[in-house]
Amino acid sequence: MSLTENNVRKALAEVLLPGTETKLLDTSMLEGLKIEGDKLSLTLKLPAADINKEALRQSLDAALGKVPGLARFQISWAFAKKMPPPLLAGVRHILLVGAGKGGVGKSTIAVNLAYALAAEGAKVGLLDADFYGPSLPLMSGVKEPPYSKDGKTMEPLEAHGVRMISIGFLVEPNQALVWRGPMLHAALSQLMRDVNWGSLDWMVVDLPPGTGDVVLSIAQHVHASGAILVSTPQKVALADVIRARQMFASIQVPVLGMVENMSRFICPCCGTETPIFDAGGARAAAKQMDIPFLGEIPMDMKIRQGGDTGLPLVLGHPESPEAKQFRAIARQLALSVKERNLESPH
Repeated sequence: MSLTENNVRKALAEVLLPGTETKLLDTSMLEGLKIEGDKLSLTLKLPAADINKEALRQSLDAALGKVPGLARFQISWAFAKKMPPPLLAGVRHILLVGAGKGGVGKSTIAVNLAYALAAEGAKVGLLDADFYGPSLPLMSGVKEPPYSKDGKTMEPLEAHGVRMISIGFLVEPNQALVWRGPMLHAALSQLMRDVNWGSLDWMVVDLPPGTGDVVLSIAQHVHASGAILVSTPQKVALADVIRARQMFASIQVPVLGMVENMSRFICPCCGTETPIFDAGGARAAAKQMDIPFLGEIPMDMKIRQGGDTGLPLVLGHPESPEAKQFRAIARQLALSVKERNLESPH
């Protein structure tokens, strides 16, 4: 059987970038594909973010080894000539909040941490990058869409002193986004570059769960000061968060620590504490991964109510033990960034 471009592209469609769920063909890395008889030549352009070439080569070997008619192939590596224009030029520190799986309360942690940092005196922005499940409109209580003063850039919305933007402010509440990598990348760039964020000490980015396109796009175009991981003590959540840790390592984003959410349920009637998802799992996982354990956030009725009513716990119950825990985590993160000298060079 002769070698065909169609069969080559079918094989390439299954190749993922190392440490991510992003397909090679969903990026702009493939610059050239040439077939001469039974020989194949590929030209791949590496993005600004570090890509493990050897791991990618191994994936290509495995995929292309099954292509009918292919005797051998070679890869030419090209490199991005320059970094793209800065997307968040006025932001001092960018904090990514990620999780290996959905349903662990990542957005709750991100929103409350943003307000905790603001309570410590910082100028804070909050970017909801979870395009498939944007929760910021509900959790912030903001309902109006953003507007533009000059017809070119959007003004960020603001609630209780924190500037914010989300795709949820720009689409109908029940509209489903059926987007693939390139569209996600373009939308994310707009929410960063085309929003008048102004000068900020912190930008907290609520990432989508998993290790896909949005995380890779952010790593390519901004220099994050670090990331934190959110998990419940449940074993299945911890297994996924370990993969997220590996993903951040592959794109050279320092992981500043882990937060255990829903560590225990506190009965609103009697105050009894029950470890519904087991106990101590995230602390043990943090030790295993050699990253700081930042603290435990319980499953408390006040946290749920704050998220549903648009008044996060840190604002609605600032003297509660849980709010004080969020502020302690915020202070710990600020200290960690200072000690590591992780200034974002925008």
